[in-house]
Amino acid sequence: QVQLVESGGGLVQAGGSLRLSCAASGRIFSFNSMGWYRQAPGKQRELVAAITTFGSTNYSDSVKGRFTISRDNAKNTLYLQMNSLKPEDTAVYYCNWKTSQMLTSWYDYWGQGTQVTVSS
Repeated sequence: QVQLVESGGGLVQAGGSLRLSCAASGRIFSFNSMGWYRQAPGKQRELVAAITTFGSTNYSDSVKGRFTISRDNAKNTLYLQMNSLKPEDTAVYYCNWKTSQMLTSWYDYWGQGTQVTVSS
């Protein structure tokens, strides 16, 4: 089992910044793929950004150039730096952590979610 604890959400004005953190603990294997998802009211959960143990990243088009995903492998912590926030970024943000020992079976875990609200 892996436990994920998210922090850093809150209320910010448009154009402002927030930094989300996701601290993982428990049975974490050598190969990991981590990501941030978000879900706005009435909408499906969507991928915001993802990163692997090896550092490769991908972003949704809506956040490219504004958000940066990073990780600290030694601390098993995932981050999402969000700049130039827009009202449409308002959502509950979820940390997702996939871990694998041998790149065959993957174990998938979700954080509890943290609210990000951007006022106009």
